[in-house]
Amino acid sequence: APPECPFCGEAAGQELEEHVRARHGHLLGAPGTGNGEQLYECPMCSLTCTNIQILQEHVELHLEEHNFSEGGNIGDLELAQQLQTEENEWQRSEEKREREEFKKLQRQYGLDNSGGFKQQFLKNMEREVDRGRMLPFEYHKRKADMMESLASGIDDGKTKTSGVIEALCKYYQNENTDVRRVWLSAGVDHFHSSLGDRGWGCGYRNFQMLLSSLLQNSSYNDCLRDTTLIPSIPKIQSMIEDAWREGFDPRGASHFNNRLHGSKAWIGACEIYSLLTSLRIKCQIIDFHKPTGPMGTHPRLFEWILHYYSTDNEGGAKVVCISKPPIYLQHQGHSRTVVGIEEKKNKSLCLLLFDPGCSSQQMQKLLKQNCDGTGLKLLRKFVGSLKENQYQIVAIDGVLSLEEKAARCRASQVLTAEKIP
Repeated sequence: APPECPFCGEAAGQELEEHVRARHGHLLGAPGTGNGEQLYECPMCSLTCTNIQILQEHVELHLEEHNFSEGGNIGDLELAQQLQTEENEWQRSEEKREREEFKKLQRQYGLDNSGGFKQQFLKNMEREVDRGRMLPFEYHKRKADMMESLASGIDDGKTKTSGVIEALCKYYQNENTDVRRVWLSAGVDHFHSSLGDRGWGCGYRNFQMLLSSLLQNSSYNDCLRDTTLIPSIPKIQSMIEDAWREGFDPRGASHFNNRLHGSKAWIGACEIYSLLTSLRIKCQIIDFHKPTGPMGTHPRLFEWILHYYSTDNEGGAKVVCISKPPIYLQHQGHSRTVVGIEEKKNKSLCLLLFDPGCSSQQMQKLLKQNCDGTGLKLLRKFVGSLKENQYQIVAIDGVLSLEEKAARCRASQVLTAEKIP
């Protein structure tokens, strides 16, 4: 840009010196010195300069000092206010975003006070009637059955499939392919999610599966004398609340605001542990907190489960139905029940899982006498199939005395899961 005149601010180009002499010569001092040098006097402090560029820079310094003294402080205040306003707006935006994210998580995990099993069951049945998938008389019948189940606290059994373990025993005894040995937990019924708990009830359904096996095992008769039938999901929620009131897992209880009943809250390994321990059922949480094999796999998880099933059951039989209860298996967003494990002839392992997401119609295919094993795809999970970052299991191992239960209640207040490296 062409240089500007230090006196009037006009762009003077290469003729700056001539411009100053012509326009502002009266502001300058002596036209020269005895040796012929041109002198330029500052109009603000009378300093004499021998170079017009030096004079320009000198005058600009005067102007900057003047601006600072007259209005610089005000400019800084305005800038500070502007920055504070922007900071406040950003803070409000972040707080709004965090509130929205928190509400989203509450909805996702059933903690948004939108109702529980009953409300969802009725709403989904009404939707089925509106779409023509359910007749009105069926709606009223199922509503009456549901209300009776809630009043008694007993599951209505409409999502239960029995006899799958027995069918698996027969299949493996006649199977002549690549299975070397298989271990199965005896007497496990399958329960799947219903209209009332679809999307959030897997933890409760897996507890029902565990309990179905325990109720058929005489070793647990004493601690389950008050629980002779499979409880409904709302009843299980109340049972967990009872465990919290006894003092189990206060940190977990506070996460749910000490309330599950009437909500669609997800539960996990800690809630299952607290409930089982409150019933005097001895169990432990094992945390497989990182992959232990290639491609994000968990071979240590499979080895631990094989050891659980095969210890004290190393006989020569190909198919071993044991009295050990099934295992609760948790990962982010879902849980399933381990009912057995296969050992192939090449020593590879395969878990057998009951998934609450499988319907009764799918499970009943396993009960057919001509089952060719294709239905086992619903149950089989190889090492390469389980690649979540972290898994937790709840494994049952006997009955607690009253003293042991009290000690575990105290310990659960600082409970940390055992970690498998």
